[in-house]
Amino acid sequence: MTAPSVVVFDYGFGNIRSAERALTRAGAEVEITRDFDTALNADGLLVPGVGAFAACMAGLRAARGDWVIGRRLAGGRPVLGICVGMQILFARGIEHGVESEGLDEWPGTVGPLTADVVPHMGWNTVTTPAGSSLFAGLSAEDRFYFVHSYAVADWELEAHNEALSAPLVTWATHGAPFVAAVENGPLSATQFHPEKSGDAGAQLLKNWIETL
Repeated sequence: MTAPSVVVFDYGFGNIRSAERALTRAGAEVEITRDFDTALNADGLLVPGVGAFAACMAGLRAARGDWVIGRRLAGGRPVLGICVGMQILFARGIEHGVESEGLDEWPGTVGPLTADVVPHMGWNTVTTPAGSSLFAGLSAEDRFYFVHSYAVADWELEAHNEALSAPLVTWATHGAPFVAAVENGPLSATQFHPEKSGDAGAQLLKNWIETL
């Protein structure tokens, strides 16, 4: 069988080389690019993100990444966001009192973590929902690597049509609960870095690649 093709979208933000290596080890044929057509037509698209919400959104728009993501999702083509690459999928982000627009694929606001120690840096467990594909084969004891000061504290999207599956939301806690991952049809995302999360992260990426 031919390995699934995955593009790591290069818009200037994110640990693209570590993501490339992790995806390759997990069984994908990986290319790092911001080429519109290549990113649109790959079997899977990974959107990384490190830094400030507003800066990542500006970089993504400059590289037409917002169009790529929108077109892929309209056609049911898989997209995986990581860290700030997850955060920008929500409607808005608030940093230092300044609100910025996100991609609005999901309603909700990315805001400061409510915790005594910020940033949340290090390993943490997560609470996964029944039926998760991303976390298949993983246990409640598995730990993932987080580096962030902002997160989504409230999940606002529910499925109102019984024919549609409700999004699967995974939670973690640092001071207070926050959204750690989402699975919503072709769109998935993790607040943690699977490419830095050892065997557990490798299994998650393998699970995602197997859905492509």
